[in-house]
Amino acid sequence: MTGAMLLAGLLMGLPLAGQQPAPQAVQSPPDPAVWWAPEIPKPPPEQDPFQGRRLRPGETLVPIDNGVDPLLYRLWGLQPLQSQLIKRGELVLEVWARPAAGVRQAVIRVIVRRDGRAFVQARAGLGCCTPEIGRRVDIDAELATQQIPPLKALVGAPMWSQPRSVIVDYGGGAVEPVCLEGVSWDVTLLVPGQARHLRRACDDAEVGSIAPALAAALSAASGRDARFDAMFARGGDVSRQQRAYDSLIASGGRLKAGTNNRPQPPAVPTPSDETPETSPETRP
Repeated sequence: MTGAMLLAGLLMGLPLAGQQPAPQAVQSPPDPAVWWAPEIPKPPPEQDPFQGRRLRPGETLVPIDNGVDPLLYRLWGLQPLQSQLIKRGELVLEVWARPAAGVRQAVIRVIVRRDGRAFVQARAGLGCCTPEIGRRVDIDAELATQQIPPLKALVGAPMWSQPRSVIVDYGGGAVEPVCLEGVSWDVTLLVPGQARHLRRACDDAEVGSIAPALAAALSAASGRDARFDAMFARGGDVSRQQRAYDSLIASGGRLKAGTNNRPQPPAVPTPSDETPETSPETRP
């Protein structure tokens, strides 16, 4: 009987009679200096395409007025658009999608650098009820070379001369849109010295007026994550909205400035072009 108890005690890890338990290891507190001075790895260019840039003499950040607070960008894991310093020959196209029914949101940012590389940063998630973004999906990838020319062609597109906020006049009078279903869009184009922001509601003709920008952004992000693609059943296909806008113009209709339309942010001077610098991720 005694032998059985001793065996049970050994199996259970209990100390035998007269045996002291092993002392517990005491962990020393972390070194305060080391705690606040870790080695921070440099993010890859897919996550921060303009990393390491600093304002030089004569350079000014372009004013951004698209309704997105810099702290909101941080919640989505993106550098604030307000802090992006771009050079000649570069552009940033940003698209926010907000479905009317529900709290799902998505943002796509496409960056074209003057060294010939382009990147897409896309996010999707639930923007409600908690301080953070729920069920967030992150996409950070480099674009193929053949995807860059269509993006550069957007800079001279006539859509950027449209009013920031519009209502559709089909010829019999204009009515302020009410977005009960569908998706409302915010599109921002950032080029050296200037930013243009357009907001469009759910009306097909209204959305069709910015169809080239939507198609470019959605095509750049689609096919990289099935959870992101689930938000957009048609992917980058906005041909229906484009046809609605073309039909509006052909029938004599037009887009009029809405009652809440505001002027675009002012332009800032751009410094003279300097010698091309080393790409951000290879700069010493």
